[in-house]
Amino acid sequence: MSSSRPSEAIRPRVEIVPVTPFAQNCAILYDGDSMEGAVVDPGGDVERIVAAVARLGVTVAAIWLTHGHIDHAGGAMELKDKLRVPLVGPHEADRPLLEAIQNQARMFGVPGAFRDVVPDRFLVEGEVLSLGRHRFEVLHCPGHAPGHVVFFERKARFLHAGDVLFRGSVGRTDLWGGDHAALIRSIKTKLLPLGDDVDFICGHGPGGTLGQERLTNPFLN
Repeated sequence: MSSSRPSEAIRPRVEIVPVTPFAQNCAILYDGDSMEGAVVDPGGDVERIVAAVARLGVTVAAIWLTHGHIDHAGGAMELKDKLRVPLVGPHEADRPLLEAIQNQARMFGVPGAFRDVVPDRFLVEGEVLSLGRHRFEVLHCPGHAPGHVVFFERKARFLHAGDVLFRGSVGRTDLWGGDHAALIRSIKTKLLPLGDDVDFICGHGPGGTLGQERLTNPFLN
């Protein structure tokens, strides 16, 4: 495991935009030099996301999805129409969830004109997505959702964990396709080996470090 922490100069920049009644962390990830960025998990409140992009001066190259739940993907098609950029992810195992966004809205009683999602392409384990000088590795981490993926910037020791791992908790597994054993296996075999020094952000609430979660997260001990 790496013991030295990267300087702020080599870290991707992050702007969190809370969206939807679920207080989901839509993230704008971007390179501070080129200002090239991606919007990760635009679950809704698209005008708020567009305003944040304009305020930051980010040139959005793509929309990335970690998984197909409505609070993460509900606004993806509207944002794609507004920004005219590719929509990629998650893993194809989440196709049934993406094709049922409107059904999810009815199930949860969420107001809004949500649309079913058709990505330009799905993601697979081992792909690398680029934003300026930053390289994000794609890891398939099922459990919370069958097709959940996370994005890891190895040089910067930075992880977007989506709804796989939270500070002091893990993703819920009582929704369609959820599998608690698979989720814990994803965390222990895919995330924790990345290193204790890795900082992460997540889909809800504050982030943390993988080392702190390995030591203190009650779901991992």
